[in-house]
Amino acid sequence: MKYLYILFAVFVLSACKESAKENLETSMTENRLLETTYRGELKVNDSLNLPFLFKVLNDSTLEVYNAEEVITVDEITYENDSVFIKLPVFEGFIKAKIDEDKLTGAFVMPEKERVMAFSASSNTNRFEEEKAATQSLEGVWETTFSPESTEGQYMAKGIFKQNGQKITGTFRTTTGDYRFLEGVMNGNEFELSTFDGAHAFFFKGTVNGEQLKGQFYSGNHWNEPFIAKKNEAYELPDENSLTYLKDGYETIEFSFPDETGNMVSLNDERFKNKVVLLQIMGTWCPNCLDESRYLADYYKTNNNGLEIIGLAFEYVKTEEKAFNNIKRLKDRLGITYPILLAQVGSSSKEKANDKLPMLNQVLSYPTTIFIDKKGKVRKIQTGFNGPATGDKYVEFKEEFESFVNQLKAEE
Repeated sequence: MKYLYILFAVFVLSACKESAKENLETSMTENRLLETTYRGELKVNDSLNLPFLFKVLNDSTLEVYNAEEVITVDEITYENDSVFIKLPVFEGFIKAKIDEDKLTGAFVMPEKERVMAFSASSNTNRFEEEKAATQSLEGVWETTFSPESTEGQYMAKGIFKQNGQKITGTFRTTTGDYRFLEGVMNGNEFELSTFDGAHAFFFKGTVNGEQLKGQFYSGNHWNEPFIAKKNEAYELPDENSLTYLKDGYETIEFSFPDETGNMVSLNDERFKNKVVLLQIMGTWCPNCLDESRYLADYYKTNNNGLEIIGLAFEYVKTEEKAFNNIKRLKDRLGITYPILLAQVGSSSKEKANDKLPMLNQVLSYPTTIFIDKKGKVRKIQTGFNGPATGDKYVEFKEEFESFVNQLKAEE
């Protein structure tokens, strides 16, 4: 009898464990992201939300969409009824509570101490098409941001396509572009947005014939007005003329540590009698990411007689965090050239200029310096025209490869 009781107790205990396991698995399944397309919203202010689309492929992978851009996100973890979504390369993450097909939480950038309220639900529309377009954003726009400001004013080139009510394109500036923008025209009112894990950009305005005006929002911490006029012939200043060596200098001098603590400079044997590209960049910078992706791929098949060095200016507060971010970037993009830590605790361009005092100014991240085999600076390119700029990106690649080949061919 005692033996039968023991068997029964074991059976009940085993059944209870299996039941608990099944309940846990059911709970875990219920608190996973659904395999659907979500419309995410980031709260810009009390009356404005920035929309973006993402599609959950499975409970550990999703894709974020901005026009032609597809960002694969594969760092997703779960805790109780919440999901933690780490965007690739950048420090930003989303933490949200899951309630069936609805998410509520926040987008957080810890080192910058920025938080935006976040929500999402199953929806395939980035913007609602509420009424037929009566105006068009198609074409080239000569754009002025902060037109009333004497110090903050700057120029940009708007490049857009419109198909019915749908709009894609970007704004180019002298320091880079505003990424892949996607939006809608309702009547004569347009809205454009992009979200990549580092920047959350929203543009809102009206078009009247060949004139437009609007407001640009960067997250919930900055906004400024802009105006524009249609001008198909408009061009920005030459990006190769904005940063240059001060009088009396012909080369660049620096000594910064790599991830092992070794100090690296252009005097090292590795760089002698080779063409060298110096990339002034930061792991937090989307335009730098675009350029780094291009340089990493180019270097894999064109490293004979060519070296690339990244000089990272990081705003995180410790060297350990900075090198962790550098490693993450290198691992993600397959970068095999060195990225040195040039600065920690600030991404200030003025402080970056202090580290490279031979330059007249560090105007943009990225800035790329082309150095010939004799160590002489031959060109300095400010900013980067990424894939969102379309024909300009194609033009950049052709000019880049032609100039590098020219330098490599020199004795």
